Amino acid sequence: MAISTRIYTEQLHVSYDKLKIINDLSIEIPTGKITALVGANGSGKSTILKAMSRLLKPTEGTVFLDGHSIHHQSTKEIAKKLAILPQSPSAPEGITAEELVGYGRFPHQRGFQKMSSSDREIINWAFEVTGMTAFKDRPIDHLSGGQRQRVWIAMALAQQTDMLFLDEPTTYLDMAHQLEVLCLLKEINERHNTTIVMVVHDLNHATRYADHLIAIKSGNVVYEGAPMDIVTPQMLLDVFAIHADVIVDKRAGVPLCIPYGLVSDDEVPAVEERKVAVTSA
Repeated sequence: MAISTRIYTEQLHVSYDKLKIINDLSIEIPTGKITALVGANGSGKSTILKAMSRLLKPTEGTVFLDGHSIHHQSTKEIAKKLAILPQSPSAPEGITAEELVGYGRFPHQRGFQKMSSSDREIINWAFEVTGMTAFKDRPIDHLSGGQRQRVWIAMALAQQTDMLFLDEPTTYLDMAHQLEVLCLLKEINERHNTTIVMVVHDLNHATRYADHLIAIKSGNVVYEGAPMDIVTPQMLLDVFAIHADVIVDKRAGVPLCIPYGLVSDDEVPAVEERKVAVTSA
């Protein structure tokens, strides 16, 4: 393979009620990097994330994790390698932050085994990493949106995996809390070399916080590579059907998209062959 990867797909097809959503998908996730799945609503981003984390079973093809089909590995085995946060997760009413984060230790426990001192240390570490130690005893429903998302991320960290998948982690958050969550994910990646894959709604967030972009249209990969290599006005037209300028953000040194118009129906391009910018991972 061209990049260092532990998880990849080969000729993956996914359907809902005989409606094909993902078509012949073969992608590789760079190890130790942040990968963002981007594309218009309904393009198949979340479906890809769910299929790669074994929440959905493909109709054809295979997801490989550490060289083996993910569907031939036990749930507990996978949970020790990969943590996933769905879009807008919900917690039982009245549960505290500490109780929720404790759920992250279940893959490492046997039966109804009680929390060990080692489990407690890892839970405390997860709270420290996410900056939520002061809120351990607070009920989840008493926290702000950004704080709740930090607690969910702490739960994922308590699983002690080195891969983290997130489906639109900034959904329903205001601008400040969006940046709070994205900065935290970047810090986790840089400090712990965690491989992160996330569905991102805002392309400017993706270009600023991700190392690798995979752009999806109608269940197909149409662009893939580093943000500076693939984000262009043509890419925005092809993937999002918008006219936009692309400038370089001087603070971050990444592309910044400035939309200025919609594309008319007769301008919308059909799905083409993948346009891949080959970058070193």
